[in-house]
Amino acid sequence: MNMYAEEGADFPLPRVVTITPDMASQLLSRNPSNRPLDRSLVAQMVSQIRGGGWQVTHQGIALDGPLETGNLVDGQHRLNAILKAGVPTQVLLFEGVPRETFSVLDTGKRRSGGDILALEGERDTTLLSATVRHVHLYRTLPSGSWVGSGARLTNNEILAIFQSQATDFRNAIKQGRVLGKELGLIPTAGATAYFLTVEAAPAARADEWMRGLTTQANLGPDDARLAFIKVMNALRSGGTLRRRTDTRGQIGLYIKAWNAWVSGKPVKSLRLQKGEKMPRPIQVLIAE
Repeated sequence: MNMYAEEGADFPLPRVVTITPDMASQLLSRNPSNRPLDRSLVAQMVSQIRGGGWQVTHQGIALDGPLETGNLVDGQHRLNAILKAGVPTQVLLFEGVPRETFSVLDTGKRRSGGDILALEGERDTTLLSATVRHVHLYRTLPSGSWVGSGARLTNNEILAIFQSQATDFRNAIKQGRVLGKELGLIPTAGATAYFLTVEAAPAARADEWMRGLTTQANLGPDDARLAFIKVMNALRSGGTLRRRTDTRGQIGLYIKAWNAWVSGKPVKSLRLQKGEKMPRPIQVLIAE
């Protein structure tokens, strides 16, 4: 006996089906609810389908009747993604779903990247997820937009990027918290900038860099760390500079200061001009 069929006798059992783009178009024509479409979500799903990252989950397509004639109750984003991707895609199909269930669909909280990392046993996962995302954006879109559909990452992508350099990311968020407390950096900016600069220059005395920033001891008047501290003090005081400097801007300022310090260049003041390209950390190789 199938106990799930017995216990759920009043609700239809699903089956896995392959939805072709033509089938998706037909099903979308039977969509009487006509809900607003989240195009950025559709674009994310298209990327998953085309990139081979699509997986069959409990979230599928729901119809109020059979596949051949039923009206769409849930799943228009997935169907639009299949249609736009142009790739036959497997989904879980529910047929004969009562239309009154529509009002309670998708009212639960979606799992975030931080939730996925927490399930892996990580800590401070909101900051960790944000840092992973910003490191990826810096690597792939240094001069592009960091908002919108093109800047989204799936939870699987966040997890994979984190796992590729887990120890480095864990250390980076610790330093991001320190920089936030001592200098007032946005923690995501501090963690991301620390990760990127230490990755580029592993031999560049990161401990000495952090010690100078957090204690301000023995800093000469032209030390790039002092110039960065002054900028952050100005940001703390508020005003126009603070409003113009977001996470991305703070990452840029940090990297400029780091580059000057690594190269021994004297600096009295730091600025990130409007429209200026995001600086790249100086590469310093470990001597063999």
